[in-house]
Amino acid sequence: MAKLLRAKWLLIPVGLILIVAAYAGWEYLSRWESTDDAQVDGHIHPVNARVGGTVMSVNVVENQRVDAGTIVAQLDSRDYQIAVARAEADLAQAQANAIGARAGIPVASSTAGAQITSSEAIAEHAKGGVELASKEVQAAQAGFNAAEARVREAQANALKTSRDLERMKQLIAKDEISQQQYDAAVSAADATHAAVESAQASVLQVEHEVAAAQAKRAQSQADLQQAEAEAQAAKTAPQQVTITRAQAQSADARVQLAQAALDQSRLNLEYTSIKAPVAGIVSKKTVETGQVVQSGQPLMAIIPQEDIWVTANFKETQLADMHPGQAGTVSVDAFGGRIFNVRVDSIASATGAKFSLLPPENATGNYVKVVQRVPVKLVFEKGEDSEHQLRPGMSVVAKIKVK
Repeated sequence: MAKLLRAKWLLIPVGLILIVAAYAGWEYLSRWESTDDAQVDGHIHPVNARVGGTVMSVNVVENQRVDAGTIVAQLDSRDYQIAVARAEADLAQAQANAIGARAGIPVASSTAGAQITSSEAIAEHAKGGVELASKEVQAAQAGFNAAEARVREAQANALKTSRDLERMKQLIAKDEISQQQYDAAVSAADATHAAVESAQASVLQVEHEVAAAQAKRAQSQADLQQAEAEAQAAKTAPQQVTITRAQAQSADARVQLAQAALDQSRLNLEYTSIKAPVAGIVSKKTVETGQVVQSGQPLMAIIPQEDIWVTANFKETQLADMHPGQAGTVSVDAFGGRIFNVRVDSIASATGAKFSLLPPENATGNYVKVVQRVPVKLVFEKGEDSEHQLRPGMSVVAKIKVK
């Protein structure tokens, strides 16, 4: 009986110890949230061909560490060197054309002013010539009219003397007048006939003068029309200057186009040397010497070892007390559970299911509630992976102290 009593008294402190231990364990575990749905993540930088061509050499091997800017592969650059030379020649030609076009602007401007002034002066001179020719025609026409009047007067006088001579013939036949009177009548008739011929000759001469004056006036009018046409054409000289300036601007634009083409050709030549975009480890190398590659074709990938983190997919029920800045640990399966210190960097803005290729549609079919997981980014504390042993994709168990 005494032994039973002592055993009962011993069970009381043992029970209290177990209760305290259970409470302490529960208190400790309630401060942490953990998940084994976690893995190491990192950047994977693709190395693609920027231009097409034949691979002349591959300078790296799989899993080799390279520095940023290292030439990892070399394409045949001869075609691109020729393209650069052609672009340089096109640029030189465009620059020469632009210089010539710009030089024509002041010439066109000065020529335009001179053309306007000269054409206006010629037009005024032609107008004066037309006016003078018109006056000469009028004067010649007046002289022609006067000559015709003299012809008519001479013809009238000749007719009168001819009739007088006829009467004189009858009178002298009857001896009613003297021979002297008859001779005087004959002389008068001859004189009037000579006067008619002289007047007619004068009419012919004046008629020629009229024709010459009219021809001169016609020529002056033709000169005036030509001068006015030239003056009208000269008024378009400012537009010609504008056209010349536009041509110069077009030539400058062609220079810019040629310069852009040259820059692109030089870039393409530079792209024949394929360089590593960042420092890291060469992975997934698919390029070999002699291979013909196309623009945009993936050749390999570079994975930096300095910038890695952990993506832990916690259940949505574990996020109530989780926030950025909280400390935690991850144990890496590849190293026998080695512990690395981490901290919460950020929590994703949506669940992983929302980013999947076929996200769930809860509004269709029978609804089954499934606890969702939210990606949480955990970054390593400084110096935790100084040896760069971690690799993207490694499985880890993440624990975050939330209290």
